[in-house]
Amino acid sequence: MVFIPECVFIYSKMKSLSDIVDTVSQVVEKHPNTIQYTATAITASVITTCGILSYQSKQRKLRSKGLKEQLKNSELHSRDLTSVGTASLHNSIIDKESIEQQLSLNTAFLGTRSKKLRDSFVIVVGAGGVGSWAALLLLRAGVRKIRIIDFDQVTLSSLNRHAVAILEDVGTPKVRCIKKHFAAIAPFVEVDERVELLNATNVNELLEGQPDYVIDAIDNINTKIDLISYCYNKKLPIISSMGAGAKCDPSRIQIADISETSEDPLARTVRKKLKKLGIEEGVAVAYSTEKPHHVKLLPLEEEKVEDREEFSALPDFRARILPVLGTIPSMFGMSIAQHIILKLTEYPNYDPLPIKLRDGLYTRLHRELMTREAKTFGEKESTLDARDIAHIFEYMWHGKSVLSGPNDKLTLTRWNRSKPLGYLNTVCMTRTEANEHDKLPVETDLKEHYGKQVYDSLMKKFDNEQRLEELWDYVI
Repeated sequence: MVFIPECVFIYSKMKSLSDIVDTVSQVVEKHPNTIQYTATAITASVITTCGILSYQSKQRKLRSKGLKEQLKNSELHSRDLTSVGTASLHNSIIDKESIEQQLSLNTAFLGTRSKKLRDSFVIVVGAGGVGSWAALLLLRAGVRKIRIIDFDQVTLSSLNRHAVAILEDVGTPKVRCIKKHFAAIAPFVEVDERVELLNATNVNELLEGQPDYVIDAIDNINTKIDLISYCYNKKLPIISSMGAGAKCDPSRIQIADISETSEDPLARTVRKKLKKLGIEEGVAVAYSTEKPHHVKLLPLEEEKVEDREEFSALPDFRARILPVLGTIPSMFGMSIAQHIILKLTEYPNYDPLPIKLRDGLYTRLHRELMTREAKTFGEKESTLDARDIAHIFEYMWHGKSVLSGPNDKLTLTRWNRSKPLGYLNTVCMTRTEANEHDKLPVETDLKEHYGKQVYDSLMKKFDNEQRLEELWDYVI
């Protein structure tokens, strides 16, 4: 439209109102048809816009009226609303299509095997830091049914590691807290809560229903042994959680058979107790090869010490506990859940690889030590086995001679010849150093012979090991 740039040019020359009036008049006289067409187009646009806005407004009013009628006739109450006032859908998302969509990534990964998971029934005994996380991940994986067994309540200290508990849950049973929150995540999974303490009299009832898997996330050692032995004898697949307390290194968490565990004090105790029951292998466990250190039992108030049994949850349950970082129990629980998912779906080539460390070396060191004991001290038996040797060699002495440091030709021997062999009296030396050491008279002052620095370093290590043994003996 040529008159527009013309108007712009003329406008740039204007200096007064009269100039504007004269200019407009000139443009109208010069382009009467163009002005008419432009005015018509503008008028049509305004009418069209008004029509669209009026239609949209009418539609909004109709939708609003329909929604109000729908809400008026529905049974929606305040408890069905979320914290921001929107309608909660957790009671309605149970149709097949919605379930398939929620579990679509699991199905994409597992393929047709995911159906086995959807048909499974898992029992979780213990609803704390480990058990709650294991249950949560199994819920999200879409198992058919989960039964959760625990007698305990949510406390403020539970909130650093529990999978779903929040402040308002403090004081309520853990299993009911879990069921409430699980309903908001996967309402299509049946959650059976049991506020009970598992024991020999009710174990048949609590484990009824032919579960596909059982999770032991119990703290109490005697109850743990009862559950494991029951499942082993009844041929119920079980995975047991060992000690997550006082641990902090996530890279040390392992899934292995109980017979292949090392370093974990709780696993060692469980292993010995099960052996007395004739169970030496065939029980999967989640454990950590990290040797706990720099930790102490949480203190009991001075006035409660004499009556400490009154402050435990139940008789025979410990009143004091080890400190725990919330991350480690959650990783234990997640590892357990993943193990069960892969086992139930028979996922190909899944075979947990335990940390073997250097089994051949430990066996050789143990054999050499027993030979040395027999020849030098006339002792043919020892309480130390190859696992103990692994701990002494790797953890205590870091695979180095206590006298000369790194060396290829290492062996173990007694430190004090007058004391029996054990964790607190076994040192690592080169073969030559050990042979010379064994020839020293029993009355030799080892501090004077090897020097204060070497002697103090060894005594510090032995003292620390003794402290840890006493600590875990109390806990377990």
